Order: sequence, then structure tokens, then C-alpha cells
Amino acid sequence: MKYLIVGLGNIGDEYRNTRHNIGFNILDALAKASNIVFKDGRYGATTTLSLKGRQLILLKPSTYMNLSGNAVRYWMQQEKIPLENLLIVVDDLALPFGTLRLKPQGSAAGHNGLKHIAATLGTESYARLRFGLGNNFPKGMQIDFVLGKFDEEEQKLLPERIDQACEIIKSFCLAGIAITMNQYNKK
Repeated sequence: MKYLIVGLGNIGDEYRNTRHNIGFNILDALAKASNIVFKDGRYGATTTLSLKGRQLILLKPSTYMNLSGNAVRYWMQQEKIPLENLLIVVDDLALPFGTLRLKPQGSAAGHNGLKHIAATLGTESYARLRFGLGNNFPKGMQIDFVLGKFDEEEQKLLPERIDQACEIIKSFCLAGIAITMNQYNKK
């Protein structure tokens, strides 16, 4: 059984380790823990993680956030991944910092990457793991906030939250979305 796990982010050094790139960071941690490396390819960097008889294709799109749907559609078709085996890992301003929420579907909630994926796939019925960034920024400064680096306090908490996100991804693939949501979507 194959899964496509997509971490959203932007390519380039100026975006490395910014809040908006948390999807990339989580997939990097998952790959590092399994001693696998990403290879640059069409529409992004990919690697394959074998997990108890399942193949997890990890994708970090190279399309920039606003065109993420192109990479998702290409790799779903290339690897023949059904929609129910797609998981998008994404940052979310509506959740407090470090909060992790797995959802089977939903709106883009203003996130340009999710908007483009929904428009490209023609549906919002795909799973997403939302990583809370919080909204600790002055009105109108949202872009600067998401493209900024995590502050010192957040950086201390980040490794544990990223590890938790990796566990949720594995559980999604092994136990399914309902069981994983019941186990991890606690207040």
C-alpha cells in the first residue's frame, strides 16, 4: 500500500527554517530518523520510507507554496496514490503554536498552498496535518510572521512537536485517519 505525504514549504535558503516551511522540516525529521535522503526530481524532492509493508512517498514540492497542487497531482498520478492515501502537512495560523490537528478534509482557511491543491485536485476531501503557528503578530503582518524564523522559545519546543507530528504521520498510514485522530487530536 502506498501513501503520498506532502510537506508544504518554499524552496530556497531564504525560506529555510521559516514558520511557513514547517511541512518541509517535519518531512526532513521523518527522513533523518529513518536514515533516508531526499533526491531532487520532477516537481520536488522525494524519498520513500518503508513502514511495516507500506510505502510512504515523502514529497517536498519545488513549486513554491502557491503552486503546490501541481506537485501533488503529478506525484499522485505517477505513483497511483488514491486520494484517501494523501496527507498534506501544513502550517496553520488559527492554531496555537505547536498544536497538531489531523483532519480528513476541510477548507483552505486562507492558506494558498491548500487553495491550490484543492483547485488542482477538484476537491477539499484530502487529509491534512495542521501544525499550529499561533497568531502572535500585529494586524497586517501575517506574511512577515509566516516567513519569519521561529523565536527562541518556539525553537526549544519544536523538536518534541516535530517528533509528535512524525508519529501522527506513521499512525495515519498504519492505523488509519479515524484511530489516529482519536488518539492525537486532544485539546
